[in-house]
Amino acid sequence: MSASARLAPAELSRAYRRSLMAYFLRHTDDRTEAEDLTQEVFLRILRGTSSGEVQAPDAFIFTIASNLLRDRTRARMARRSDRHVSLDRGPPGEEAAEPVHLPADEVSAERALMDRQRLRQVIAALEELPARTRDIFVLFRLDRLKQSEIAAQMGISVSAVEKHVVRAVAHLARRLK
Repeated sequence: MSASARLAPAELSRAYRRSLMAYFLRHTDDRTEAEDLTQEVFLRILRGTSSGEVQAPDAFIFTIASNLLRDRTRARMARRSDRHVSLDRGPPGEEAAEPVHLPADEVSAERALMDRQRLRQVIAALEELPARTRDIFVLFRLDRLKQSEIAAQMGISVSAVEKHVVRAVAHLARRLK
C-alpha cells in the first residue's frame, strides 16, 4: 500500500483485515479477541477521521493496532492488581514497610518523549520504502510471520521475501543511525 494512498473504510478493510488479524493473533492467541481488536481498529478509524478516508494508512493502522494492544495489557494488569498484596504493606498485623519502588514503574517524561520521537523516525523511514518492501517487513518483523508464510500470502518466492527484508533493514539502519 502506498504511503500517500487515500483509502475509504471498505478499501481499508479489504487491504488490511488479514494483516491485522495475523498481528493480533500473534499477540493474543485468541481468534475471537483478534477479530474484536481488528474491528476496533476500523471503528477508531471511522471515529477519528471526518471523511472516513485515511492518508498514509500503513503507519496509521498499525499505530492504532499497537495502541489497542497496549490498552488491552493495561486493562488486564489493572484487573489483576486487586489479586496481589501491595508491596507498600507488610504482612497483616505488622507495621507498614517503606514503599518499594521498582525502576520499571518510573518512566521519565524525557524518556517517553525520546521514545515517541524515535517511533516517528521509524515510521517516517518505513514510509520511504516501496509499499511491497514495507508490507513484507511489517509482516515479518511486527506480525512475526515466517518468510515462507509471507511468500505464500504474497505469491512470491521465499528468496524474494528475504531480499525485501534485507533491503528494509538496510534502509532503516541507514536512516536511524
